[in-house]
Amino acid sequence: MDFQQQQTLGMEREYNGSFHKLLRMFTLTILVSFIGTLAGMFVPPALFMPLVVVEFIMIISAFVIRRRKKAIGYPFVFSFAFLSGITLYPTVAYYSTQGGFSLVNTAFLVTAAMFAGLTAYAYYSKRDFSFLGGFLVMGLITLIGFSVVGLFTGGFGGSLGLAIAIGGTLIFSGYILYDISHYRQGLEEEMIPTAVLNLYLDFINLFLYVLRLLGFSRD
Repeated sequence: MDFQQQQTLGMEREYNGSFHKLLRMFTLTILVSFIGTLAGMFVPPALFMPLVVVEFIMIISAFVIRRRKKAIGYPFVFSFAFLSGITLYPTVAYYSTQGGFSLVNTAFLVTAAMFAGLTAYAYYSKRDFSFLGGFLVMGLITLIGFSVVGLFTGGFGGSLGLAIAIGGTLIFSGYILYDISHYRQGLEEEMIPTAVLNLYLDFINLFLYVLRLLGFSRD
């Protein structure tokens, strides 16, 4: 084995090392979010909307930081995950009331299985899913548009709600493929927190749409 081959193998190990660290930190972030959801049981209802506003501001801040080619830190990621876990509690509580804890548990297990399967496929297939970028952005804009329409037409029931649930599930499944395809080649150490945040948003949004979809099937 010549020096160039050794160097290539060394780089692959480094890349794999950063990707595996990404997945470890992502798992830890999901755990932090779960703790936040438990803490949400003790948060007064009047505080949820202000916390949603803070969460939205943090997302915008992360986007601006990324656009400036700078990195966010793990404290930011974990703080956001804890906060989003708190704001997730009313949704979890609602579906637990409607379908029992089994509905929420099933949605989480289905989401985890989908995430694991899509991650494995994007990583081992070596396919380039960057072509999905434009379609996903347009799909997300369309999804937001239909969600706004739902707010002004009396909710998200019926065929509109079902279409939104299916569309959201497909879009964020696509984002998982897109992001993993981008990250599998390795990341600089300072960029891992940003990647963790992206995967966390993919997972949580996928979970919410799967939960909504299972809610429709239960009804």
